[in-house]
Amino acid sequence: MESHNPDGETGDKCDINGDCSPISNKDTVSFNHTKNIDDISTPSELKFDEDFEFEDPDVTEKRNELERCLKNPDLINLEQWQNFAKSKAGLISDEYRRQIWPLLVGVTEDEMTDPPSLDDLSKHSEYHQVVMDVNRSLKRFPPGIPYEQRVALQDQLTVLILRVIMKYPHLKYYQGYHDVAITLLLVCGERASFPLLCRLSYGPGAPLAPFMQATLQPTQHLLNYVFPVIRRADDRLADCLDKAGVGTMFALPWYLTWFGHSLNRYADVVRLYDYFLCAPPLFPVYVTAALVLHRAPDVLQCDCDMAMMHCLLSRLPDDLPFEDILVTAKKLYEENDPTDLEAEVNALEKREEEQRKLDQERMKRRQAGRVAPRGGGWLGALPAALRRPAGRRAALALTAALFAIYVYYRPELFRNREDSPDL
Repeated sequence: MESHNPDGETGDKCDINGDCSPISNKDTVSFNHTKNIDDISTPSELKFDEDFEFEDPDVTEKRNELERCLKNPDLINLEQWQNFAKSKAGLISDEYRRQIWPLLVGVTEDEMTDPPSLDDLSKHSEYHQVVMDVNRSLKRFPPGIPYEQRVALQDQLTVLILRVIMKYPHLKYYQGYHDVAITLLLVCGERASFPLLCRLSYGPGAPLAPFMQATLQPTQHLLNYVFPVIRRADDRLADCLDKAGVGTMFALPWYLTWFGHSLNRYADVVRLYDYFLCAPPLFPVYVTAALVLHRAPDVLQCDCDMAMMHCLLSRLPDDLPFEDILVTAKKLYEENDPTDLEAEVNALEKREEEQRKLDQERMKRRQAGRVAPRGGGWLGALPAALRRPAGRRAALALTAALFAIYVYYRPELFRNREDSPDL
């Protein structure tokens, strides 16, 4: 079984040319310099809920209603649970989510079985890759958790992922899957999270199924819906993004992990999961569009440069108003049904394919017409701009960024063969 890799490296920093960790939404000017060239390898460190003395009266009333319903859950239909999950503040706390998330996807008590031991699963071809991803996910655990409990959670997470891909061997594990799995595990526990993750991974309308195919082409196709949605809402913003050539790479970890990889606040992550668990499979793409629209002022002030724009968009501020963003995303979905966007998405992909062919032909002509000078060694064969130190540094940065993207699409070429004996 092969893996998809949304991470260009294994560390916690994304600093090809500097630190691109999440920042506050205050200073746009500081984004516009080359040290902020970003990749998508930074797992955000979660900040877990704190107790607040004040609670919105509407949320308090909703909390009381949830508690009444949970005393007699058999009397509540699916639509009522969905309304709770989608409306303001979502399901409010993990105490309620633990009981309601399985109901949102139709999990029954009979499906909540005890897991096997980790030793029973250690022979699977993806075992070592899953363990590496789980070991990189320490920032997704509650702070101050005792060592023994942390180790137990890591083992539970590894078992959870391996159980799913063993049950559905045609599905391809991708790095980022563990971000979804750990959120389900932290909220629902190991017995309920397995059938829940199975529902999300396989079956009609399973939202994670497109990510678990042999290639990322199905995922990329679905993510391309974001640009027609943005253009219909804000033509000027769409022109800016198109001119910069930023593409959709900045949003790939958002989509693959339902934002679990990229957000700092645990409360934001589980709030989005409340909604996504009962929304159409493509709804996270509409949330992506709504988020970019929300940040339009920053985007329009940013240098019209692919690297700078990618860095700006991929660094999510901590103070995003997700309740407002969800309302906007719902409106965008109602006004722009995915079936109505198919022609625009197909036209976009056709233009991109034509541009790739033009670029390839242009590169072939340049290579065919290039004649190395007689003297000057290897440095003399470089263009004048690249013989200068600044030009060589820029070329090195670009090469590193392209290499990270290549590793992302073809991770199996860089994996230890001993880790993947079946490949």
